[in-house]
Amino acid sequence: MNVQLLLVAKEPVPGRVKTRLCPPCTPHQAAAIARAALNDTLETLSRVPAVRRTLVLHGRYAPPVGWDVVPQRGDGLGQRLANAFADTALPGVASLLVGMDTPQVDEALIGQAVDGLADAVLGPAEDGGWWVLALREPRHAAVLADVPMSTSDTGALTAAALRRRGLTVGAAPVLRDVDTAVDAWAVADAHPDGRFAAAVRRHVPESIRR
Repeated sequence: MNVQLLLVAKEPVPGRVKTRLCPPCTPHQAAAIARAALNDTLETLSRVPAVRRTLVLHGRYAPPVGWDVVPQRGDGLGQRLANAFADTALPGVASLLVGMDTPQVDEALIGQAVDGLADAVLGPAEDGGWWVLALREPRHAAVLADVPMSTSDTGALTAAALRRRGLTVGAAPVLRDVDTAVDAWAVADAHPDGRFAAAVRRHVPESIRR
């Protein structure tokens, strides 16, 4: 299947990213962890075959060679996600969107989402949100503008909104978002390789580990 990959991200500026890591982390440590998560995700997606790869960015950041960059626009996360799909849509090409909060994502997980795509595939997050949305027709992402984001039922509400448009919604595996220091250690312990795990070991106290 022809697919383009979208990565929604924020410039890793201290005090503006991963603020729920503080405390125990300082804003600069949280930004270093965010940068590592972003770079791991960019590296993974760079290995996945795609028609185009686009970083949908708030702020400024230089992606690897082979990536396009478009700015985020809209008020609120739902609008920004809807606009990310709309602003990058290619005729006859499906779109798959992930964020920078699941640095453990790998090529196999992305491949599952693409291979299982009929109308839509949604990957739930443990906190009730979602980590991946793939759409055969990107225009259907318009529903995201009206879905409450960052709540314990965001994933369920997103799936329901898509089904109301008559779409078949498949499911990708559940992943854990990295929001808190406990999340960071859980993901780093389960996936000990890469920049993210190294950044967690360097910046997050061992006492947080559970």
